[in-house]
Amino acid sequence: VQLVESGGGVVQAGGSLRLSCAASGSTSSVYAMGWYREAPGRSRELVAVFINGSNTEYAGSVKGRFTISRDNAKNAVYLQMNSLRPEDTAVYYCAMKRHWYEVNYWGQGTLVTVSS
Repeated sequence: VQLVESGGGVVQAGGSLRLSCAASGSTSSVYAMGWYREAPGRSRELVAVFINGSNTEYAGSVKGRFTISRDNAKNAVYLQMNSLRPEDTAVYYCAMKRHWYEVNYWGQGTLVTVSS
């Protein structure tokens, strides 16, 4: 499985960005797929994911600002990020889990920088 992200960049606080992740390879038997991020000096954290197909989970810090969506025909997931804040600055990774207990595949990451 390969996960390829796109859509990162530099944006001013209050602005928006949309990240995309395209999956290729064996995309059956997926427990969860979505987005994590890693900010400088911090651990990688969950941002938003689809679980068991249709359920979603969001980090508390992004609820109401970020929206995860998907296109099953394209094996793609998206992250619409609105009202961005400087603390959202991070490398954002697309991830796929085949089971609940571990991430099996990571994308290469895309950098999002929010300037104040």
